[in-house]
Amino acid sequence: MSISPVAHAENGDTHITGQGVVRTLDCGGATLFVMGTGNQIFALGNCYAVTVQGSSNVVVADNVVNDITVYGFDQTVFYKNGTPFVWDRGRELGMTNRIDRVPA
Repeated sequence: MSISPVAHAENGDTHITGQGVVRTLDCGGATLFVMGTGNQIFALGNCYAVTVQGSSNVVVADNVVNDITVYGFDQTVFYKNGTPFVWDRGRELGMTNRIDRVPA
């Protein structure tokens, strides 16, 4: 039995909601939430957690401390540093997502 992480919203959490949003931002140690479709987000600095919902979103994060949670399909989350717990809810339902550590 695995215990799933809980992402706690805090002041400073970043919420990106939309379609086709392209943005570079600093996570500032908080959680990044990306919801929608076709968004491209480049997260600099330390993210406490990254949560992605929708489809065809791409997130590239410098460092993820706690967890990466992905809902939906055709999502891509790459992180350069950290050892986050990865929870691919889409894959559990038979959808294809890409979540992986990449060279810094």
